[in-house]
Amino acid sequence: MRIISMALITALGLSVTACGSTTANRSVYSERQPVVSKANYVLDLSAGNGGLSSAEQSRLTGWFDALELGYGDRVAIDDPNYSTNPVAKAAVEAIVARYGLLISDTAPITDGYVPAGLMRVVVSRTSASVPGCPDFSHRSHTDFQVRTSENYGCGTNSTLSAMIADPEDLVRGQNKAGEDQSRASKAIRAYRDKNVGEQ
Repeated sequence: MRIISMALITALGLSVTACGSTTANRSVYSERQPVVSKANYVLDLSAGNGGLSSAEQSRLTGWFDALELGYGDRVAIDDPNYSTNPVAKAAVEAIVARYGLLISDTAPITDGYVPAGLMRVVVSRTSASVPGCPDFSHRSHTDFQVRTSENYGCGTNSTLSAMIADPEDLVRGQNKAGEDQSRASKAIRAYRDKNVGEQ
């Protein structure tokens, strides 16, 4: 009778342990990984022969302010019709420089088409997050099968996602040559001059 009772207690203990955690991850590799998402915002501007009118420049500035344009965003000009003159593009570059940014060399593909006489400004924004974190669906306990908890990796990867300067680095990283120093210094000067002018 005593042997049967001990076997029953052992069986109940194993079943409770098995119900405590549903994950089968027995490694130290986190199943909770950062996910990078990207969104493109577009604004079509009327670009005449004389460049951008003051009204269009004000509209562009207001749009940037509404988007809270800042570090990490990429701005590009999409002009497949080649209708935009250099004066209009220079006006956009000057406005973008006030936010401490530069115009990207290539524009991403966006929905629709750009009508003749218009210039499309595209703002690309990436963000990183860890879906499903934190996960406290199961209580923390001793796992005799050496499995990690559902919440394992949430703290580290969520912090990494929040701290990384450019979320796209999580996808493809930087090339061995590094950033273009002349472009970087130009952005720094534009940001510094903006702050000095506001003081």
